[in-house]
Amino acid sequence: MNKEDILKFLKEHDEKPYLEMDLFTAMGIDPIDRSTFVANLDALTDESKIIKTKKGKYALPEFFQIYVGKVQIAMKGFGFVIVENVAMRDIFVPASALGGAMNGDLVQAKLTKVGGEDQKSEGEIIKIVDRANTEIVGTYEESKNFGFIVPDDKKLRKDIYVSKSHTLGAKQGDKVVVEISKWPEDRRNPEGKIVEILGQTGEPGVDILSIIRTFKLPEEFNHKVLEEAENIPVDVDEAVISKREDFRKYRVITIDGKDAKDLDDAVHVVKLDNGNFELGVHIADVTNYVKENSKLDKEALKRATSVYLLNRVIPMLPERLSNGICSLNPQVNRLTLSCIMEIDGNGDVVKHRICESVINTVERMNYDDVSDILEDKATAELKTRYAAIIDDLANMKLLAAKLREKRQRRGSIDFDFAETKIQLDGTGKPIFIGKAERRIGHKIIEDFMLAANETVAEHMFWLELPFVYRIHEMPSPEKIEALNKFLNHFGYKVKGNVEEVHPMAIKSLIDEVTGKKEEHVISKMTLRSLKQAKYSPNNDGHFGLAAKYYCHFTSPIRRYPDLQIHRIIKEMLAGKLSATRIQALKKIVDEVSIQSSERERNAELAEREVDDMKMAEYMVSHVGETFTGIISSVTTFGLFIELENTVEGLIRLTELDDDYYVYDEQRLQLVGERTRKIYALGDEIEVVCSKADPVLREIDFELA
Repeated sequence: MNKEDILKFLKEHDEKPYLEMDLFTAMGIDPIDRSTFVANLDALTDESKIIKTKKGKYALPEFFQIYVGKVQIAMKGFGFVIVENVAMRDIFVPASALGGAMNGDLVQAKLTKVGGEDQKSEGEIIKIVDRANTEIVGTYEESKNFGFIVPDDKKLRKDIYVSKSHTLGAKQGDKVVVEISKWPEDRRNPEGKIVEILGQTGEPGVDILSIIRTFKLPEEFNHKVLEEAENIPVDVDEAVISKREDFRKYRVITIDGKDAKDLDDAVHVVKLDNGNFELGVHIADVTNYVKENSKLDKEALKRATSVYLLNRVIPMLPERLSNGICSLNPQVNRLTLSCIMEIDGNGDVVKHRICESVINTVERMNYDDVSDILEDKATAELKTRYAAIIDDLANMKLLAAKLREKRQRRGSIDFDFAETKIQLDGTGKPIFIGKAERRIGHKIIEDFMLAANETVAEHMFWLELPFVYRIHEMPSPEKIEALNKFLNHFGYKVKGNVEEVHPMAIKSLIDEVTGKKEEHVISKMTLRSLKQAKYSPNNDGHFGLAAKYYCHFTSPIRRYPDLQIHRIIKEMLAGKLSATRIQALKKIVDEVSIQSSERERNAELAEREVDDMKMAEYMVSHVGETFTGIISSVTTFGLFIELENTVEGLIRLTELDDDYYVYDEQRLQLVGERTRKIYALGDEIEVVCSKADPVLREIDFELA
């Protein structure tokens, strides 16, 4: 009788709480399993998945109007408890009812007021289940008899007291890491001791290092992992090659960014006699070198992803592997796992096979050169340099277009937001911010990788083997209803049944607003209404791609799920999947899915934090300048303005002093009470940059 069985029983019998003995009897548990049952009950109580009353009765938290979630604290001091997996909106918690909780803590919140359809419920925090902030990054401030740390994360709100004996010799203005030794209470600040001094605020690299520490990103590999990596040969073993399908005579190429060093994927395209295309997607065979349960493997799972912080990469695997033997470098033998597909004129994969292989790429191309050649912008020198593969590139362009058309026909959603490009100088100072171009070279590789990911996922699904899928669930009816309320003011609607919205309905909406003034805003609001993609052992489909089957197969150097599924595929190809192994894999893919989803979120937040910081740093030298932007968000406290170069800043409500402005939540606009002047989403507006603060990650605008 495991923990899931207890939870399932309490969910199905939620009319009353149970004493331990009553629950034991009602579930029909064998007396021999009594101790396991009690241990599971205790564990579920510790995890706050069930509540035990003072009288010893058990029920799910919701029975007692208690909800478990992470607390997000606003700058003004109040907070919200974000509840997952329960049909409950975020719970508002006044500052006086936080009970010593800090931003990000996992807490139990008891409802004090049940909200209506358009009102949030209110609650108080009655228990802190798990502390999120055991170590905090901040700036050291010195006073006569003690020191204190001002946290970088302003949502933590309280400075941390440090006695003189625990400062590690920190000086005024040092960026430090402090370990909490006493948690805050309502009227008392937290206390701690400094465990690391990162350097003086403003020194090159200290800002990004602070973010690395804040998000607990593991910078260095330990010596045992590096030792294992050092023992891996730098050349491919000839004996291994003979057992693999050989693609070394094919014109296989890589297409990546100019600065990329970890080359995961290579491709070849051949026009067949029947008019179809053969597409070969060859992926680095990392599992040939990273063996299950090795030190390298355990460290890779712990990291689960490489993190890209502008001019710094925190890799999932040591450089000897990621840039060496695993990277598909040009004109050298490399071991790969290949998905070979025959694709017809409709973009359908009519035949495929997956095999262990060996390649030797003929060219290491970059996105710009490929795009220049295919967009007729290439110099004579470039055309001569790549004359041998120009026909192949033309075929790739044709094939990619067919694959893209097929996805569009079935309803795949492409928001086509411009990504931000931030250029730093040698000292880490931002010297350019603008929109990153997404050209034909990028699209070809994207289309080919999507085709391989779908083909592999479907192949493995029908084999009914444990697997790690990449899923994107259908949006909740509540989110679509709220989106429709907003869209109604622009004269648009997500068509169809809100209970089971089809991707095509979202795609049609995006197509309808393309080129209109409100395109950017509606696309953003629609994106916010969708769920986040994640990893799962269950194939629940990918809503955004309108795909029934999807996985991540193409980047095992920098993503652990890809590495894990390569391992399963190779065992399947070798006929090694016994019943015992399949049973073991079920547990493994569950763990990998949870860990990889969590680490991916953490990496995304860290990357976004670095971008926000560098944007603010860039705007410091543009204070006083005038810009044109659009209103990208309207809130109770002001207007967010997005500039042409993707930088976003805030016009505070207090700056709009020509009238008293009222926030209209339904229409997402500010309306002047006297003048009836309206500031609405999507409006173009001229602003002056009045302030930029890299530490707070804030940019302030005023009306021009």
